[in-house]
Amino acid sequence: MSSPGRPRPHDVQGSLAGTSGSQAGAKAKSLQGAASRSYSVASAWEQSAVLSSSQERVVDLVAEHCSQRPLPQHVLAEVASTSQSSTADRHGRPDAEELLGSLEEIILHSSNQFYKWHSELEAARTSETEEKYRQYAGTLSGHLQTCEALLAKVDETLGFFEQLKTLHREVSSKTRALHDSCERLVLEKERLVEFADALRSKLAYFDELERVSAQFHSASLAVESDHFLPLLKRLDECITYVTSNPQYADSSAYAGKFRQLQSRAMATMRTQVQQVLRHAAEQVQAAMRERRSSATGGGRPSENGATSNGHAAPMTEGAATALLYVRFRAAAEPGLKGLLQGMESRSQRPEYARLVADCQQAYCDTRLHLVSGVTRERIAEYAREPLPSLMRHGCSYLMQVCQLEHQLFDHFFPGEDPEGTPLAPLMDPLCTILYDTLRPAFIQLQDLDDLCELVDILEHEVLEEALGRRGEAVAPLRPVLLRTLADIQERLTFRTHAFIKEEVVGYQPKPADLDYPAKLQQLEQQRADEAEAAAQNGQAVWTEDAERESAMDTYSAWYPPVQQTLLCLSKLYRCVDPRVFGSLAQEAVSSCAASVQAASRQVAKRSSLMDGQLFMIKQLLILREQIAPFEAEFAITEKDLDFTHMRAHLRRIMAGQVSLFTLSSENAMVQVFSKGPRVLENQVDSKKELEKQLKVTCESFIMGVTKLTVEPMLSFITKVTAVKVAYAGKPLREQAFAAPPRLAEMVQKVKQALQTALPAAVNKMKLYLNNPSTHAILFKPIKSNIAEAHGQIAALLESEYTAEEAAAIQLTLPQELAALLDSLC
Repeated sequence: MSSPGRPRPHDVQGSLAGTSGSQAGAKAKSLQGAASRSYSVASAWEQSAVLSSSQERVVDLVAEHCSQRPLPQHVLAEVASTSQSSTADRHGRPDAEELLGSLEEIILHSSNQFYKWHSELEAARTSETEEKYRQYAGTLSGHLQTCEALLAKVDETLGFFEQLKTLHREVSSKTRALHDSCERLVLEKERLVEFADALRSKLAYFDELERVSAQFHSASLAVESDHFLPLLKRLDECITYVTSNPQYADSSAYAGKFRQLQSRAMATMRTQVQQVLRHAAEQVQAAMRERRSSATGGGRPSENGATSNGHAAPMTEGAATALLYVRFRAAAEPGLKGLLQGMESRSQRPEYARLVADCQQAYCDTRLHLVSGVTRERIAEYAREPLPSLMRHGCSYLMQVCQLEHQLFDHFFPGEDPEGTPLAPLMDPLCTILYDTLRPAFIQLQDLDDLCELVDILEHEVLEEALGRRGEAVAPLRPVLLRTLADIQERLTFRTHAFIKEEVVGYQPKPADLDYPAKLQQLEQQRADEAEAAAQNGQAVWTEDAERESAMDTYSAWYPPVQQTLLCLSKLYRCVDPRVFGSLAQEAVSSCAASVQAASRQVAKRSSLMDGQLFMIKQLLILREQIAPFEAEFAITEKDLDFTHMRAHLRRIMAGQVSLFTLSSENAMVQVFSKGPRVLENQVDSKKELEKQLKVTCESFIMGVTKLTVEPMLSFITKVTAVKVAYAGKPLREQAFAAPPRLAEMVQKVKQALQTALPAAVNKMKLYLNNPSTHAILFKPIKSNIAEAHGQIAALLESEYTAEEAAAIQLTLPQELAALLDSLC
């Protein structure tokens, strides 16, 4: 802001610029030394710091704006006093211009005057130059004082503002505290309202006791009413809440009272279900009595279905089904359907699960009382048929009954699974009727074929096909059927043991069974006659009947225990458990092998040792070949008690070296019991034993044929070995037994055996064994043994005899021997 009597900055600048423009040259010439340099610096600064036109316009605008706003009164007063004092000063002191004018008019007469005048002129010029700065400094001093006064006023105002701010802060804190208190009170109010509502809702469960108790004790409330199940639901909710919150006062007492009401309600429901079932059963029984009475012509039937004259009242299957299921469902459904559904909807709770189980038990008892008589009559009718028909028809009827009972049960108890225990009290007694009828019948069976037929019917036709086709509806029959199957298999196992004991172990062979090789020669002759007859009739091949007869002839060559064993195993293979079959097979094969071995000894006595060996080889090969397809382990583990390690201890006891009455660990009985017998396990494999017996018999046969052919050579080689050990220096050809004539005689005997005995043995082998591969297997080691014996003799002839002696002996050449042996087999 600017006062009216104070020069503005741009006026000062303008004056400075004008001075510098007009007087710069004169003043620069008049000044000397430091003054001239100072003046030059000041002039340069003024010239370089000149304001631009835009800056001057801005300053003018600011000055104009400031001039439009008057100064405050106290500032105007201070400015007035300041202007008056400056005026007084200006009037009291001569102006610099006036003093300079007076100095310019002075007349100088001496140098002293000149220097004095010059110094005064310099002082006047300096005063004139500094006057405008002095005035400007005074103006600034006035403004400074004004600003200081304003600052003082501002400080005072700020103090007022701080006090006002403090008061505002206090008011704000009190307002905030009041607001927080209000909010806290509102929250407390809401919390108290919620607590009151929660308390009211919790007390509602306890308050329900009186209302529910009054309704349950009301005479108008019945199980059939529409209010019973909702009331029961509310009672369950109260019990759940009270028992889940035991921390509330008297919760246990209220829980006990609620449970008493619940027990009473469930007892009422149980009684209602029993009454409805009993009423429905009475209706069905009355209808059945009427139907039987009309069917028997007026005879009065009893409850079990018999008329007054003692004869059973017949009833068709369709009529029985209509009465037992359709009539019963129509009579029981109105009183049970909704009630049972209400129970099952709460069956997650243990007490209701027990109630549902009791109702199911009552239902099963009622249905059993109705169905058992009809089922017993039907099974009695089937019992007049053969045993396989009884099993088929009885199982089929029980499946039908089980399926119908499943549907009826599922109608009344849709939430329960009838596959497991719920229907067991009903179906087990019904199945027991068939079981009690079947068991005495199959216990008396002796024939394995009949027992195997029953097992096949029960296992394949009933359990696999029928039960699998009907699904889970007939699942309750499976346990009883499996028990029946297990009993039949047990009977079959017992009869198998008896069969093995009677037909295999205890078999007494007939003379025709041991008539070998005549029996085989007779079969060969019979086959040859049949083939000749077929050729004469112009038949290129045998007919199917001829092939069947040939197969029967082949089976007739089997030893009867072998045939019975294989027949028994073929029957048992699909009828018993694999482990049971393995045990039976092991016993049967071992017994059969022992029987064949005993028969081979008798054949050897009747015919020859070779016949006995070939008989045993033939029968054991048949047995091995026929049991090969059976996928079973022909092995059992036998456990025996071993007392050998206790022998020494028992000997000490008997010798009196150990006391029986001492009270220490040295007591004889304590040591006996502490040691005890050892259990030895021994695995017996009948297949391996069979292979072992077959191998031993084959080796005996091979050695027998070898000795029959080259026995002289083998004896000669044995003697040569002994002589070489005893008489090492004497030549072999000089020994009496090894003389060339004796050796030639021995070679001739061997040649004769190769021409007669060996072909006879090979033909007999072919008679007993029909398989060419078996011939090759048995004849190969025989041929090897014969060739080896000839090779050893040829080596002795070459080393111990001359060429003429060897030629005279005429040993069979290897090529001729090989050709002869190859022609035999």
